[in-house]
Amino acid sequence: MAHTLSTLAYLVASILFILALKGLSHPSTSRRGNMMGMVGMAIAIVATLAQPGMRVGGIGLIIAGLAIGGTIGAVVANRIQMTALPQLVAAFHSLVGLAAVFVAAAALYAPTSFGIGTPGNIHAQSLVEMSLGLAIGAVTFSGSVIAFAKLAGRMSGAPILFKGQHPLNAALGIVLILLIATFVATGGPAWLFWIIAILSFALGFLLIIPIGGADMPVVVSMLNSYSGWAAAGIGFTIGNLLLIVTGALVGASGAILSYIMCKGMNRSILNVLLGGFGAEAGGAAAAGGNAGPARPVKSGSPEDAAYIMKNAGKVIIVPGYGMAVAQAQQVVREMADLLKKEGATVEYAIHPVAGRMPGHMNVLLAEANVPYDDVHELEEINPEFAEADVAYVIGANDVTNPAAKTDKSSAIYGMPILEVERAKTVFFVKRGMASGYAGVENELFFRDNTMMLFGDAKKVTQQIVQALQK
Repeated sequence: MAHTLSTLAYLVASILFILALKGLSHPSTSRRGNMMGMVGMAIAIVATLAQPGMRVGGIGLIIAGLAIGGTIGAVVANRIQMTALPQLVAAFHSLVGLAAVFVAAAALYAPTSFGIGTPGNIHAQSLVEMSLGLAIGAVTFSGSVIAFAKLAGRMSGAPILFKGQHPLNAALGIVLILLIATFVATGGPAWLFWIIAILSFALGFLLIIPIGGADMPVVVSMLNSYSGWAAAGIGFTIGNLLLIVTGALVGASGAILSYIMCKGMNRSILNVLLGGFGAEAGGAAAAGGNAGPARPVKSGSPEDAAYIMKNAGKVIIVPGYGMAVAQAQQVVREMADLLKKEGATVEYAIHPVAGRMPGHMNVLLAEANVPYDDVHELEEINPEFAEADVAYVIGANDVTNPAAKTDKSSAIYGMPILEVERAKTVFFVKRGMASGYAGVENELFFRDNTMMLFGDAKKVTQQIVQALQK
């Protein structure tokens, strides 16, 4: 009876996780989706603690672990700035990967407790599941640590390349497959387990270091997928159906999201899986794009921008990473409200890879209580730029670069962009003339209808707000 109730609880939790993913697919339902995920996880934890055969001492240790981890998580979540969410997500992925490694090690050294055999005589099927969960978990951990370091500015966001990098990664992958096969065939010796772990850690490190900052949204979603598959593999090892289902959901949704991100950046999913394949060519193109003498641009003042926007009928705001860095989302919302009072139609255009993780700009705009109906994705907003009097671009560099449509030598050629150049007037808020993460000079800066507003995004927007209020 207890086993039946536990299975039923796991089924309910699985359904809630599926509904949570559905809810997270749109900003207007994301809060409800988050709540469903939380309820599902609570049910899963209680059902696990209530399973037959759980010892009081074991339950006590689990509750202690939950208390410690939950306290740390609550403190971090309360202190973290919304702008630092990408590196926080990468850090969480690393912990999932490390947990998979630890569970695999526990199963290896205490197989009887997991019901997968006896010491020195573990079932072959369990050895396969264990070694795959170990390898994917280790890759996820070290790869996520590098992603965190790049996103947090602890190391350069530029691709780190060396000769023979991709053949080395390919060779490591082949060696890992052979070692896993040997591990299963020889009954799972501990020394081979740890060699697989070390090589997997190294592979995760080598896969992520050649990937530049421009590809970080894809990396974050891909590591999310890796963490799911690692959890699913370990779920098979310990015989936990809910962990298998949850891991598969995370792995599959992360893979789909990665595909969407790759499409949005004109990147091949295979290139990302292989770790920055083709980065050398992109780097060369980027370097070539910045060569040549300085070109003149038109610059203006916040007062100029306020005067033009005050008389505009339609304004489209294009947020990018510059808004995130300056934490300007609240004042951008204030500016939009003032423009609406003047009778203007104000909308927001979101590129799928704006920021440093999927949905980064949506999260920041939601924090500023921007109405969901005002926020539009690339496909639906692009036709409206031709009707806009003003496009207000706040730090969105690569995703607005017209060179992606015209310059075949550009590293971003073929990437779908927000066609802001079609607006009557483009205000581009930026600290200076530096290129974006792709290292490509933005052709938009030099267009006749573009006016550069140099300075901190938050301060410039605040000055526009003050001018509008006058």
